[in-house]
Amino acid sequence: MQPFTEKVIHIIQNIPSGKVMTYGQIATLAGSPRAARQVVRILHTMSRKYELPWHRVVNKQGAIVLKDEEMAWLQRERLESEGVEVSFQGQLDLSAYQWND
Repeated sequence: MQPFTEKVIHIIQNIPSGKVMTYGQIATLAGSPRAARQVVRILHTMSRKYELPWHRVVNKQGAIVLKDEEMAWLQRERLESEGVEVSFQGQLDLSAYQWND
């Protein structure tokens, strides 16, 4: 496994309940600020294997961006169950919920 991938997995595993991080924020912390799309790929391919809390990762505007409606709804439900307020449009307040490790 590549060092960047290991760092991304570690960062995501450590996002606390009720908090979120952005794809770009995770990429920056993992050492590659321009690799937000790589974070997406890692989440897509490794969430199940490493039991990653994928639902705690949003875009830089604080929005749920999953195209699959069922998965977007699942992400919303999981965030709300942790106390994160999500608007009908799938938006949340990063100033209130963003985790800064």
